[in-house]
Amino acid sequence: MAGTAPVELGTKKVGTLLKEYAVPGIIAMTASSLYNMVDSIFIGHIPGEGSLAISGLAVTFPLMNLSTALGTLVGIGASTMISVLLGQKNYKAANTVLANEVTLNTIIGTAFSVICLLFLDPILTFFGASSNTLPFAREYMQIILYGNVVTHLYFGLNNVLRASGNPKMAMELTLFTVISNTILDPVFIFVFGMGIRGAALATVLCQLMALTYLLRYFMDKKRFMHLPEKILSLDWKVAKSSLSIGMGPFLMNSASCIVALFINQQLMKYGGDMSIGAYGIVNRISFIFVMIVMGLNQGMQPIAGYNYGARQYSRVRKVYLLTAMWGTIATTLGFISGEFFPDVLVRIFTNDPALIEIADKGLRIVVLTFPIIAFQMVATNLFQCLGMIKKSIFLSLSRQLLFLVPLIYILPNWFSVRGVWYSFPISDALASIVTLLFISGLFRKFGRMNDGDDPSILGSNI
Repeated sequence: MAGTAPVELGTKKVGTLLKEYAVPGIIAMTASSLYNMVDSIFIGHIPGEGSLAISGLAVTFPLMNLSTALGTLVGIGASTMISVLLGQKNYKAANTVLANEVTLNTIIGTAFSVICLLFLDPILTFFGASSNTLPFAREYMQIILYGNVVTHLYFGLNNVLRASGNPKMAMELTLFTVISNTILDPVFIFVFGMGIRGAALATVLCQLMALTYLLRYFMDKKRFMHLPEKILSLDWKVAKSSLSIGMGPFLMNSASCIVALFINQQLMKYGGDMSIGAYGIVNRISFIFVMIVMGLNQGMQPIAGYNYGARQYSRVRKVYLLTAMWGTIATTLGFISGEFFPDVLVRIFTNDPALIEIADKGLRIVVLTFPIIAFQMVATNLFQCLGMIKKSIFLSLSRQLLFLVPLIYILPNWFSVRGVWYSFPISDALASIVTLLFISGLFRKFGRMNDGDDPSILGSNI
């Protein structure tokens, strides 16, 4: 596979392909969620300060989401373009996109770190930190921001690796970072006595090791995907197209930042530091099942992108249906786990009885509509793969900004802190209805097309 693109994406049975590409993606994304969970688990058990430390960590979520948003703006757009270009067998253009991704991630990652470090305390206070949790949030984010460029480059290049037909290697790198982080976390936190700073340092070091391998891999000129001699080069036309495609997931993650900010502020107002800590725990647990769907999406992306580029629309339709089906199974398991075994899951993170009680109730509420959220996530990703940017952006934002934010402020007037928790399942249900209308319209258009037809009928702007 060193010299040619994976032609099997357009010829092999779709179900077999999805299994081959999605399983590594699921393992990688689940491992990625465990990667974040490991920090929370060890931080939550720091002697004498675990509850406040985990609340401080929860305060950093909006800022972490914003960093992730900037990373996906570049990384997802680049990997989507590369999938389509490989389907068109345009290797030169694909390598240009790769070089642009490295440059843009370096510029954006550095700028983000500098700005945030200059105003870190005001930012964290705005995001819901109290005088009790601010020191923990600050200590964690300082280290994370120093290594922000490393994080952006690692996730970006790993996405390209997967999109170019190497999902297994991408998975193995993610597993490496998870395992090494699990080993280093207790060493830095407890043995070296670094506390929450140790968790952040372990995270950055693990990503740096993985990034070093990725850079060496993409510098090999024998591969059809490789970096040019001048790694930091920028083609503004390509950059504009890449950023345009990545705008959907960027806005979705930016919306997550805004929503997390509002959630923290409302939880602080009605429930205090412990409610924010409980939200941090619930978020980590529910994220496991969401990440499984995202892993399926990663498996779908190169298949859908390649076949759309090759004008094989029947295969695009089939891979969506299979991905949505398996995603629904995963989120239904999340519903069962959260409703019937919440106490078991929450106790992994803390031994504090008050924190356990709040998180236990919150988890039961949040997972109520989990069985219906997978198809919405997959549909949003499909529109992105097809270059239908406006639809992807709208679906990305509808659940969080159109429905969730108003509910976060309306429901607590009647239900106090429980109203914040109720906002999650209600917004999921409303967003799923909107998504069903959009995906039904797309499928009606697909039904009027034959393989080989001009894709302009779908309004694509790739």
